[in-house]
Amino acid sequence: MMTDFATWVATRQTSFESVLQRLLPPPGIAPQRLHQAMRYSVLEGGKRVRPLLAYAAGELAGAAVARVEVAAAAAELIHAYSLVHDDMPCMDDDVLRRGKATCHVEYDEATALLVGDALQSLAFQLLAERALHDDAKRQLQMVKLLALASGSRGMAGGQALDLAGVGQQLTLPELEQMHIHKTGALIRAAILLGAYCGDRLSDAQLERLDHFGKLIGLAFQVVDDVLDCEADTATLGKTAGKDADHAKPTYVSLLGLAGAKEMAQRLHGEALQCLDEFGDAARRLRELADFIVLRKF
Repeated sequence: MMTDFATWVATRQTSFESVLQRLLPPPGIAPQRLHQAMRYSVLEGGKRVRPLLAYAAGELAGAAVARVEVAAAAAELIHAYSLVHDDMPCMDDDVLRRGKATCHVEYDEATALLVGDALQSLAFQLLAERALHDDAKRQLQMVKLLALASGSRGMAGGQALDLAGVGQQLTLPELEQMHIHKTGALIRAAILLGAYCGDRLSDAQLERLDHFGKLIGLAFQVVDDVLDCEADTATLGKTAGKDADHAKPTYVSLLGLAGAKEMAQRLHGEALQCLDEFGDAARRLRELADFIVLRKF
């Protein structure tokens, strides 16, 4: 009998924390300060949405958990590095992340810069050194997938578009293009990395899963924009109202609160349709889609 969603999430989050504890460099080995800052920035924080999506996709694809957890860790390390860099004074200049001081505040700017660099390198080291699939070509695809999702055509490029958009009034297609890269690319990659650890899905099914990731990644950002307006700092674990204060283009500034909420619901419905052919085997992905969109509305 399948466990309920809350139990599944709690179990996965707890086990994944142990995975990260094991895969990150120990704090006592040189350079100690860097390793301590890396662990500070990654451990005990966040809902682990990307790893949960990787686990759920891995289950759908019949992948071994021991393989999926490494792929999930690689995606989460990229995400953590991006947060460390995004919070720095040269980017978004924030002092709070996941309910605690940001890395550059707790340590210093130079250390924060190196933390991001080291976490990114560790992510690719994990994908390269662990056996995540019996076919070496498939594993090489996984390395390429994460690289594309992280680089100038993915997350980093999306951040560049975000910075260029400050004070501008973007059109809806321009805003979607930005967030397909900045937020959506890594969410899509996490889903596919989990699925690529297994062999149960056809190429056509993997494409459907990728489209699900694209839609739910956009929905994730729309909901974040809504929460930035409606939730307080304590609830968010980061500074509320930051986007408006920095004159950043958001779905709320473009569509209004009601319009942004309507868009999130539409993306949610379209994402769920991508999973129709999988039946009950995609239950966890559906539940995660519900969580991403309905968490605070």
